[in-house]
Amino acid sequence: MGTDGIQVIRLVSVTSTQDVARELPIGSVVIADHQTAGRGRLEHRWVAPPGTALLVSFVLASNPLLSLAAGVAAAEACGKNVRLKWPNDIILGGRKLGGILVEVTPAKAICGIGINLTRAPPGAARLNQPRDDLLERLMPAVERWCSAPPEQVLSRWRELSDTLGRRVLVELPDRSFEGLAQDIDVRGALIVDGAVVSAGSVRHLSD
Repeated sequence: MGTDGIQVIRLVSVTSTQDVARELPIGSVVIADHQTAGRGRLEHRWVAPPGTALLVSFVLASNPLLSLAAGVAAAEACGKNVRLKWPNDIILGGRKLGGILVEVTPAKAICGIGINLTRAPPGAARLNQPRDDLLERLMPAVERWCSAPPEQVLSRWRELSDTLGRRVLVELPDRSFEGLAQDIDVRGALIVDGAVVSAGSVRHLSD
């Protein structure tokens, strides 16, 4: 058990922390040294050698802005200069540091966070911080931001955004288009040249 009644489960190797967390009650946290089948958005694989990344899943109450709130929590826990790319990438120095995956069930939400610490794939960033120190900052940050009023989450996400104000390429299942990322709306969707983008892949094209 962790502080304030939070159940923290630490495992050496799992298929995915999401798989374990899915069966647990709200308030649970699952941490693993290694994932054999870690994944990100759009069925992308998340691969990290054992012990080189923070791999954690939180079991939380459902929240329509959970992905953005978790991003804010992760960015603040990682420290200054860490930014956010819509919808759920954590960015350091223009390179991907980590990501967030939210799965929603009727009763709860499972929020997975992966952050490169001592190693990173080619072209990605790493934080070079001790895992337990980062987790100690991340847990209260997740608790705070995932229960914060929506307007506070949206405001803080805008401040940390590495996407707003850039030209982006939006890739949807049926089409792709370029435009200026102008804002996010009350549901967390990205506004690109007036178009509402609620899902899909977004690539930064310019500063």
